[in-house]
This record gives sequence, C-alpha cells and structure tokens, in this order.
Amino acid sequence: MTLPGPRLRPIRATAMTRPRPTGPRLIGLVTPDLQNAVFPAITEAVGSELTRRGFTPVLCAQSRGGGSEPAFVEFLLRQRFSGIVFAGGHYAFTDAPHGHYRRLARRSLPVALFNAGVPGLPFPRVVCSDETATELGWRHLASLGHERIGLILGPRSHLPSERKAVRARALGADPSLVVRTSFSLEAGRAVAGTLLRAGVTAVLCASDPLALGVIRAVRRSGLHVPHDVSVVGYDDSPYMTCTSPPLTTIRQPVEAMALAAVDLLCAQMDTPSASADETVIDPELIVRESTGRPPAPVA
Repeated sequence: MTLPGPRLRPIRATAMTRPRPTGPRLIGLVTPDLQNAVFPAITEAVGSELTRRGFTPVLCAQSRGGGSEPAFVEFLLRQRFSGIVFAGGHYAFTDAPHGHYRRLARRSLPVALFNAGVPGLPFPRVVCSDETATELGWRHLASLGHERIGLILGPRSHLPSERKAVRARALGADPSLVVRTSFSLEAGRAVAGTLLRAGVTAVLCASDPLALGVIRAVRRSGLHVPHDVSVVGYDDSPYMTCTSPPLTTIRQPVEAMALAAVDLLCAQMDTPSASADETVIDPELIVRESTGRPPAPVA
C-alpha cells in the first residue's frame, strides 16, 4: 500500500560485491528501547537465530540520556560490523532524521528492518500486516456488538499507525474516535479519557502498553473491563496473560519475523542486488478476558 507523505529522495545502495564476512561476524541489533516488552522479545528471537547461524549479535538499545540511533550506526560502521538488524527506529517516522541510513546505503552494509519504513530506503523489511491487524481487532469487537469503537494510534508521522488508520477508515471508523499519542502506558491512560467521555464501549490500541493504560483509565473512572469497556492491544508482548484482566490482543509473530529478518540479512551478504521489498507476515487475534459484549442500553 502506498501512503501519502513527504517527498523523500530515494536512497540507493552502491552496487558492489558483498562477500560473506570471515572476521568476527558481528551483527548490530538496534532497538528503540526495552521498556515495551515486545522489543526484548524481538531482540531475543533475532539474537538466537543469529547465534544459531554463527553470528555474534551486539545489542544497541536506546535509552533516555543514552546513545542515539545515529550514534549507534556510526559506532557499528567504525567497528566494521557485518550487518545490522533494526527492531524499530527512525525509519518508521517521516519526521525523523534519516541521514544515517544514507551512510549505511553508501557503504552497502547488509541491513534488515522490522515493520514499515519511509519510502526510498533500499533495505528489505519484515512487516506484520498493520491492515490485517486492524481488521482482526475491529471485526472481533464488531462481532461482539460494539458500534462505538475508539482507536488509539501512534503519531501521524508513524507509518505503521498510518496504515492502521487507513484500514480503520475503510472499516467505518468514526474519525472523532481516533486519537494519536506516544507509545506508553501513561500516554494511553491520558488519552483514554477523551474516548470514554465520547461514549465508546470498546478501544482498539496500537500497542499493549497503550491498552494497559486504557484499562487503568477505565478503572479510575469507576468502570470495569470488559463489562463496561472492552480493550484490545497489539503485539501480544510477554506477560499479557498475567494482566487483570488478561489482555485480548493482536499477536505479532515475532519468531517468524525474526527468522525472515535474518534470512533477508544473509541474502544481502550473498547477493548485492537482493530485493528491498517488504516481506509481509499476518498477525493473529488472541482472545482473552478484556473483551466482551457491550453493556445493555439504559432503559
């Protein structure tokens, strides 16, 4: 799917032979942060697959006051790493800096990305279908009888969130019930009040932390999940069976995506003209106890 966005100059990799690395076989594994439990799950799955194939993964995790993504890229280039897997990063945001990706392209370093990236990047991507994820969550809630369904998505500059928004509109989502925020529990709690005041009976979220924030907001308002408001997350990050109530969510197939990402990385080591297309893997709806039928209308 092609999304409207800023005109970005394509980044082209230099055509050159990439022999299989014979040195330390180090692979950088760059992740935005480790607060969202899905990123440790991704790094573990990718790291295990890299190790199985004889590579040594090196984790570069961003944190507040810590190294930035461009700084990590500079480090990896100086240390002559064999490739990089990005579990997330600037490439997913149209308003983020992308100059360090141009450096990677000029050096023809093998790179694989998790999820959607801005147009023009010459790196292959493994994508969990945002469109399918949105449809699974929406149709699940609709099948339970919900009509006023709210959505909490990431910023407008976040391409996976934009893909979810496009599919939600096609499914009939009310634009006034779609809110944007950052990906955190506190952000979900903060914006949930807007949707609750608008009378939603269900909320579909773009991450599990957002969904947990909604559950907290529902409780603080004196309501209950799922008897008054149903909540659906996204990722199926670890411990979502241990929340109260256990969270209905859309599962990203992390293991399958990790295997595909490492396959794409190794393909670039073998073939300099390896495809930079998206490999799309469908998510799965995991129904637990945070969703149910909407409350009966007050007589």
